[in-house]
Amino acid sequence: MTSHHHIAVDGTELFYREAGPKDAPVIVLLHGLPSSSHMFRELMPLLADRYRVIAPDYPGFGASAAPSPAEYDYSFDRLAQSVDRLLQALKVERYSLYLFDYGAPVGFRLAVEHPERIQTLIVQNGNAYDEGMGTLWDPLRAYWKEPTPQRSGLLAEKLLSLASTKWHYLEGVRDPSAIAPENWLLDQALLDRPGVQEIQLRLLYDYGSNPGKYPQWQAYFRERQPPMLVLWGKNDPIFLSAGAHAYQRDLPKAEVHLFDTGHFALEEDAQPIALRIRSFLGRQLGESQANQD
Repeated sequence: MTSHHHIAVDGTELFYREAGPKDAPVIVLLHGLPSSSHMFRELMPLLADRYRVIAPDYPGFGASAAPSPAEYDYSFDRLAQSVDRLLQALKVERYSLYLFDYGAPVGFRLAVEHPERIQTLIVQNGNAYDEGMGTLWDPLRAYWKEPTPQRSGLLAEKLLSLASTKWHYLEGVRDPSAIAPENWLLDQALLDRPGVQEIQLRLLYDYGSNPGKYPQWQAYFRERQPPMLVLWGKNDPIFLSAGAHAYQRDLPKAEVHLFDTGHFALEEDAQPIALRIRSFLGRQLGESQANQD
């Protein structure tokens, strides 16, 4: 059973979901935009018999508090710090990371800062290579160079609207009728809370700090060779499948699996993704560390 919690850390209140035995190997699930830990609701029960699974909401997302930018620095450095302090508060010392979308720059910061804590990396449509970002990013690249009010307004209309949130869920999927509308309706309701769109625009601007860190992350991959499983919705127009294969340049042993779906691959493929994760972790962590099927 999944339980739901709030905890005060890093000067704010964070919400997180948790499932599985307290003494089992830990998997930390990190969500993206425009989502929250709600996106892991189907995956968590598929792993919780064998693993302790923790899925937080970042500040400004989901059921976590959304302090004003005057009270909280909405940057990827600070999101990583908040997740790190949450894990410290929960006394989690070693863990695997599941990195989706925004979760990749959050999680790779954690991995570089604390490589000794990382057991494995599971990347799902989360980017660390230039070839993973196509022309869809051009308006954001322009915003990073010159964050004018006009560009800010256009981005809010283009990326933070209901139409955009719905598009994130439906673009590239095999069967749109299989994707429940409460996904985008919930995400949009949370995006439309007072002050949250300003928060998201700050994070969209700070996302421009991430490509500059790709060489650092890639050096970490080469030097540390963390076990990596790459799971990718191959029809994702946001992070292209070329970005999935690129990991093998620095991690030749990385396992890469493409799924015939879009950005939110768990919506159509939670079961096969869970099976890939269970197989991968069983081999990397050893069955002695977890319960048998």
